[in-house]
Amino acid sequence: MSEELNLVKDLAIILISAGLFTIISKALKQPLILGYIVAGFIVGPHLGLFGISSTESVEQWSEIGIIFLLFALGLEFSFRKLLKVGNSALITAGFVCVGMFVTGNVVGHAMGWSPMESIFLGGLMSMSSTTIIIKAYTDLGLKNKTYSTLVFGTLVVEDLIAVVLMVLLTTIATANQFAGGEMLMGLAKLLFFLILWFLVGIYIIPSFLKWARKYLNDEILLLVAIGLCFGMVALASYAGFSSALGAFVMGSILAETIEGEHISKLVVNIKDLFGAIFFVSVGMMIDPAVIAQHWLPILILTLVTMLGMTLYGSMGALVSGRGLNTAIHTGFSLAQLGEFSFIIAGLGVSLGVMRDFIYPVIIAVSVITTFTTPYMIKAATPVCNFLYKKLPVKLLAKLDPSPDTGLASIEEQNLWKDLLRNYVLRVLIYSVILTAIFLGSKLYLDKLVTSLFPDWRPGLHNGVTLAITLLVMSPFLYGLAVNGTNLKRTAVQLMKDKDGNKWPILALIFLRIFIAIAFVIAAILVHYSLSYWSLLLIVLAGIVFFVLARRSVHQFTGLEERFMTNLNQKQEYERMRSPIATGVRAKMKGHDVAAESVVISPNSQYAGKQLKDIPFRQQYGVNIAKVIRGSRRILIPSPEEYIYPYDEVLAIGTHAEVKHFVEEMAIEQLADANSFETDDFVLDAFELQQGCFLDGKVLRETNMRKHGCMVVGVERNNMSLMSPKPDFRFQAGDFVWLAGERVECEKMVLTNGNPET
Repeated sequence: MSEELNLVKDLAIILISAGLFTIISKALKQPLILGYIVAGFIVGPHLGLFGISSTESVEQWSEIGIIFLLFALGLEFSFRKLLKVGNSALITAGFVCVGMFVTGNVVGHAMGWSPMESIFLGGLMSMSSTTIIIKAYTDLGLKNKTYSTLVFGTLVVEDLIAVVLMVLLTTIATANQFAGGEMLMGLAKLLFFLILWFLVGIYIIPSFLKWARKYLNDEILLLVAIGLCFGMVALASYAGFSSALGAFVMGSILAETIEGEHISKLVVNIKDLFGAIFFVSVGMMIDPAVIAQHWLPILILTLVTMLGMTLYGSMGALVSGRGLNTAIHTGFSLAQLGEFSFIIAGLGVSLGVMRDFIYPVIIAVSVITTFTTPYMIKAATPVCNFLYKKLPVKLLAKLDPSPDTGLASIEEQNLWKDLLRNYVLRVLIYSVILTAIFLGSKLYLDKLVTSLFPDWRPGLHNGVTLAITLLVMSPFLYGLAVNGTNLKRTAVQLMKDKDGNKWPILALIFLRIFIAIAFVIAAILVHYSLSYWSLLLIVLAGIVFFVLARRSVHQFTGLEERFMTNLNQKQEYERMRSPIATGVRAKMKGHDVAAESVVISPNSQYAGKQLKDIPFRQQYGVNIAKVIRGSRRILIPSPEEYIYPYDEVLAIGTHAEVKHFVEEMAIEQLADANSFETDDFVLDAFELQQGCFLDGKVLRETNMRKHGCMVVGVERNNMSLMSPKPDFRFQAGDFVWLAGERVECEKMVLTNGNPET
């Protein structure tokens, strides 16, 4: 049989077995990953039931699977999400990762493993499973619990730490020793390239996608996204990093674009396919003889994982001030090894620093802890109740957070936190850009100028190279030393609050100026030697220039403005699509008005009927204000409009009415209650003034549908009336809720209920 047919046969065996065992896993209510691993074990070379002809080809496919898994993870990650997880998640993840890294090292040495194997063991034991926890929380109905936010935030931070660990462990393994200086250099190199790639990506990619949007269909967008992914993979490999890092970085960049969610949906099937091959290949590495031989390390590592993750997760949550209940549930939820554990273990084996038997040992530990995850999560509540009964009251009072006092000092502390965060971020970003320009000039520009003008004197070459370098650097030097609207606003507020704050703020200002001058001096020293007096004159001239620039120059180049526009593009787009999260939501606050979007089931008794024949309003008290059918949107549907299977309908009423409607329909809620507004639809309200168009009129006389609106509720004398009857008469002082076409509703609100204005 030809090699191509052998590959097709291998893929057929892998995918058929994966499909069969995932069906069994689904039937047993177990995670799909277990089905994949069992399938790999069955078809793997150790049982010999099926003849997989080329494990090398399977490994290549599995590497592509890792790329797509990390790409999809990046699409769900987004650096904005990291900024929003809060200090509690950062502290908890830090406790877990550091604690388990040290514990894994100690356990590895205790079992007689080599120092490098112990380091890798500590790294792979630091990661919980995002997939397993989300699945367990969904199945157990815990996603809305208060502690779920901390658990998911911790997982986001752990994912980022895992990516960083992969790079650091690769650096350590390549050097074949634990060298602190080498590790710090590797970390600095990683940080430099991450920031540089992110900045360049955010500056270019959102602008390109925005320009090309009118030409993009699903097919083209998928090709562009995968092309960018593999391009970043190649770039990361060229820079000496893993392909997984490149895929993750490109996914996180695309997640910040307005097409990020769309790309995530397009990629999900490809990710599932190659991810299945990866997890099946993991299962193929399981050797029953190895597991039987090393059952004691498996048992030890399983117990250490469950106890260590629980302990460190709970401690981290407690230290972050989240209280005993949240801490216990967080720790018990994190007690398993995740997907990154497979990847890190495989990395160690492929680099030749871990013995082959360790990989199936780690897989066995992961499988066992995956099985125990739901039971650990359930066990958190009785353990928590037991501790509340047995611990002293004084200790419980210390463990559970109490309201803060000293509001004025806390406000000042928050201002300082904002100032320092923005300060460090700005200095770091611009320093990375300036370093990249400096290195590019040193490595490439000088050679380019020399090759283009070979007859020039060396001094002229140096002068031209330096001039070009400083010219390219100039906008970023300005951004580093001068510009910073957010910093200025916060600094002014701090100096108003306390006169003594001006001295540390001035010190921070001059520190930025000195850093900018240092880059100028470094660029000059590459080409010319300077005396101490020359250096002093450059420093003084730089201080004078940047101080004067701060006072006289108020406009920066469009570089930063464009970057910030691209960075906030997705957020602005979502705000435009869902303005209820801003203006309308504020109006709804305190009012008994709710809206839910639901999908008509094919088996629904209402499918195929006209709205006038469906008792939505009579039975549930809700109005159907919008129908989405494929790409078609029907605003304020007429009573003659038919409702078809899979139509998405927007129901508006009181909270109780809408909840009853959704429960009775027994369908899946597809849209969030905060996202039912779009560019063409709005829910708005206004107070009826005396003498206006609606004052004194009966609802049926107003013919509101003619104007693209419908009255969904009226509040009068602190009484709410949702879905008013056709004979309802308006009067001055009524608070009227409208739903319908954006232009018409806004016109009605602005004119206080007079559509003819």
